[in-house]
Amino acid sequence: MSGGLVSRGFWLSLVSFLLCSGSLSVWAQDDAGKTGGAVEAGKAKKAKAKDEVEIDHFMRVRKNDAGKPQALETSITRYETVNAAGETVIVDLIGVVHIGEKEYYQELNKHFEKYDALLYELVAPEGTRIPKGGRGEGDGLNPLAAMQMGMKSMLELEFQLEHIDYNRDNFIHADMSPEEFVESMNKNDESFGKMFLKAIGQGMKGEARTEVSSGDLLSAMFSKNPAMRLRRTMAQQMRDMEGGMAIFEGREGSTIIDHRNAKALEVMKREMTNGKKRLALFYGAGHLPDMERRLMSDFQMKRGGQFWLTAWKLSDK
Repeated sequence: MSGGLVSRGFWLSLVSFLLCSGSLSVWAQDDAGKTGGAVEAGKAKKAKAKDEVEIDHFMRVRKNDAGKPQALETSITRYETVNAAGETVIVDLIGVVHIGEKEYYQELNKHFEKYDALLYELVAPEGTRIPKGGRGEGDGLNPLAAMQMGMKSMLELEFQLEHIDYNRDNFIHADMSPEEFVESMNKNDESFGKMFLKAIGQGMKGEARTEVSSGDLLSAMFSKNPAMRLRRTMAQQMRDMEGGMAIFEGREGSTIIDHRNAKALEVMKREMTNGKKRLALFYGAGHLPDMERRLMSDFQMKRGGQFWLTAWKLSDK
């Protein structure tokens, strides 16, 4: 197997995770008011049982009758339970890809107005607020954040942090602090270096079965509309995340998915106790299969309706 093939498999897997598995670039202010180091959170979870929910339960490629891809879509999925007072409590899982159409984020902003509490991901100290418009490309982005911004340009799409308004009154931080994140990774024998090596090995194993060939990538780069062709190529890769999910496993699950999800649901439980009845968890789509399992098993919630939003247009027509 050639080094080029290994590299292709690895980078396709990594970029897919960056785009749809919650890998937001995060920053914090130290006591002197200077910008601190960024923490990256790329996410996904390896399925362990046949009846477990897969990623395409929350993200899909919609095709027309001729089988041509039309859109990459993410979902808003509802769960319901009845509290001790006999009142219905709803929780919506809102999956997101971190690079998308401007209209996609505008529609999400409208949906956010409906909730008593909108719980969002951000590995940062409690109380950190994302400034409106996010950070600019020249503001010292770390390497993974820079990769996301590069993909934004290549795909001719927009970056989530530039268009989601995190300063709404109902937005509530529901994630680890950088200190909690690092402590959890250390206890779980995890590191980004180990993930990197696992990703290379996963790329080697997945080459034989991947639907995306080197020819697909080359033809996309030199087509009349390279951005659209690249979107189709990446969307195809993102449909099936299971093959690369093992790179995020530690001794006991993963900090990036399992432990952060547990923290998010702790915050959700607190807000329910405080009387909130319409809540939503706004996280990368890679988090949602595990979140659904937790809602059903730990909170005895039942799955309700689901509808889909267009994240990427995959057709010129």
